[in-house]
Amino acid sequence: MKAKLPQLPQVWREAVEELWRRRLRTLLTLLGLIFGVGAIVAMQAVGEGSRREALKLVEGLGLRNLIAEARPQDDATLRENRARSLGLTLSDAQAALQVVPGADRFAAEKRIRTYSVFSDHAGSDAQASGVSPDWFELSSLQLAKGRALSAEDDAALASVAVLGHQAAASLFPGRDPVGQLLKVNHVWLEVVGVLADRDLGKRDFEGVQLGSESNRVFVPLASAQARFRFQPREDPIDRFLLRLDTPDKLAAGAGVLSAVLDQRHAGVADYQLVVPQQLFQQHQKTQRIFQVVMGAIAGVSLLVGGIGIMNIMLANVLERRREIGLLRALGARRNDVVAQFLREASVICIAGALLGLLFGAVLAYLIAAFAGWQVAWAPLPVLLSAGFCALVGLAFGVYPARQAAQLDPIAALRQE
Repeated sequence: MKAKLPQLPQVWREAVEELWRRRLRTLLTLLGLIFGVGAIVAMQAVGEGSRREALKLVEGLGLRNLIAEARPQDDATLRENRARSLGLTLSDAQAALQVVPGADRFAAEKRIRTYSVFSDHAGSDAQASGVSPDWFELSSLQLAKGRALSAEDDAALASVAVLGHQAAASLFPGRDPVGQLLKVNHVWLEVVGVLADRDLGKRDFEGVQLGSESNRVFVPLASAQARFRFQPREDPIDRFLLRLDTPDKLAAGAGVLSAVLDQRHAGVADYQLVVPQQLFQQHQKTQRIFQVVMGAIAGVSLLVGGIGIMNIMLANVLERRREIGLLRALGARRNDVVAQFLREASVICIAGALLGLLFGAVLAYLIAAFAGWQVAWAPLPVLLSAGFCALVGLAFGVYPARQAAQLDPIAALRQE
């Protein structure tokens, strides 16, 4: 029974019906196009999701920041290095602010060995850090309520804290944390602010460990250094962020900062320098290589699909020689025959593109579910993949259509 398609013009309905009569052959031809378009769509969705996630992570580090971090060392190396270098210090950050071109602000952090965090209402596994007043701005952290730590808190060695979103929910379930007290190790602190939720999770990005800011307790840096206990040979600070006024100065600034720290640390390699912008560019380079490889594989699949279209159309020409001869005998021009076969090729292309888009979307979400990746959609690449599929199909459909148009009507009618 022929499918009824009243919405289509007569000539297109005939093309669909002709292909429907050979539906198994048509389906096998469609598979190459479906897999090709699906691979491109899935690659684009996963790639775009990865790009946006990488940008989100790098924005957490600061696209205009240079980051100096204390390098982990074993006890023997640490003892040897301390004879020449004090480790990473607040003075390093202050000196860098003076000499690095374009540097306009810095912020420092010192992690606290946290073994106990609790309030009158609940406990938490949050980790505590001492930070300088500009830390929240340079780390792109927003407040949900209350206030941030200030220079006055630092100067007064105030016993105050700002909580991450998860830490606040754990320590003060169903309550407003601002104004409440909590205890970190042996020190009681008053909560003055809560950060907005921006949980990046604990992950590695281009070799740099990123931690979640959501399950953290932040106290003034000077208060942390005065009120909490640290090991004698520990670095005075664990890292500092140095913000530059424009991103185009990052490369030169990184060179100057490295030279300054090398001089101040007497050449001891007890620190490492991170440039978030370069991390993002390296990630993008890796993504482009991945996309080129996947695009080549998808292109081969589309090429195979195009060859399949040529094959089925040539087979149709051979099977319908008498029909073609009859059409020519009744007055059909060669262009009419070409148009008829190109319409059939177009139907295959359009169906392959649409099914490929659906298959690609399903494939992208399956990859995201199993690999834990992000999926994001950019309309232009999706439309381009569908358009490329249509062009491939039409290109491979031209030769069979021309072969059909060039058949001799008399010879075609004599064909058994």
